[in-house]
Amino acid sequence: MKIVTFGEVMLRLSPPGVERFTQTDSLGMHFGGTEANVAVSLAQFGLQAAHVTRFPDHSLGRAAAGYLRKYDVSTEYIRYGDGRLGLYFLETGAGSRASQIIYDRVDSAFARIRPDEIDWETVLAGASWFHWTGITPALSQGAADCLLAGIQTANRLGVPVSGDIVYRSNLWQYGRTPQEIMPAITEGCTLILGSKGLFSELYGVIGSSFQEAGHAMMKRFPNIRYITDTKRNSISASHNQLSAKLFDGKEVYKSRVYDIRPITDRIGTGDAYIAGLIYGLLTFGDLHRAVEFGAAASALKHTIPGDVNLATVSEVETLEKGDSSGKLKR
Repeated sequence: MKIVTFGEVMLRLSPPGVERFTQTDSLGMHFGGTEANVAVSLAQFGLQAAHVTRFPDHSLGRAAAGYLRKYDVSTEYIRYGDGRLGLYFLETGAGSRASQIIYDRVDSAFARIRPDEIDWETVLAGASWFHWTGITPALSQGAADCLLAGIQTANRLGVPVSGDIVYRSNLWQYGRTPQEIMPAITEGCTLILGSKGLFSELYGVIGSSFQEAGHAMMKRFPNIRYITDTKRNSISASHNQLSAKLFDGKEVYKSRVYDIRPITDRIGTGDAYIAGLIYGLLTFGDLHRAVEFGAAASALKHTIPGDVNLATVSEVETLEKGDSSGKLKR
């Protein structure tokens, strides 16, 4: 099975351990981006994954592509051109001190992408799934147009499409609002991840519960078959509880609650969930099992440094079955 993802990859710079920006004299480097994180996770699960993006045509761009290849993600559809590599700075919290992120991504090479740079017919030929997030259409008109072209091509080819409806208001700086852009993009989706609050704010869809809002979204966007969301209880920066749910238009399937402590790295845990869910939907044919696998994958990601989930299927299944002992394996 071939999974295709589309979105920006950035360079993450962070102090060692739980040091603060104000006290460190060194920054560690990781590459990551929410859609690419999904591709890496699915590659670790043994699926064929390809990421589509645009990098600056210099050494950092080549290094980012090499990072994806290192984790078995195909980079054959990546384009190179002018612009810069987006950055973000992460200070990891501990206990009662929250983590914080500072973004520096304006005018990146990816934001300069044009729809004619990607041949979606070739990219999506033989694909089993296409994934995007709401970050991509927020970055530029070119990125939004390119994404829409990809979704429309996937629809023509019969490729299922998932969208993580991320909304970050400070990213929408090119003169268009998400209310203008997001509906056309969402129309082509098979699966969406989002909350009833987001559905109301972005689409004007009202529901007093997740299930009611889900029904309303499915009525407005008839292609949607599944709606999913996660619930996080943040007891501290080092201790969270996580669960997930999936609605298929008739029934809500819920995972158990995963108690996660201590947290090594919370970045990319939502991406790990959607990757696990996609894997489950493609592999199991059991919706409850799929959402449970996704939640367990997300829980495991909290134990892995960096943006990407490097857990294997067997490790996720072990946790999914209730074994959270972390017992040494020989």
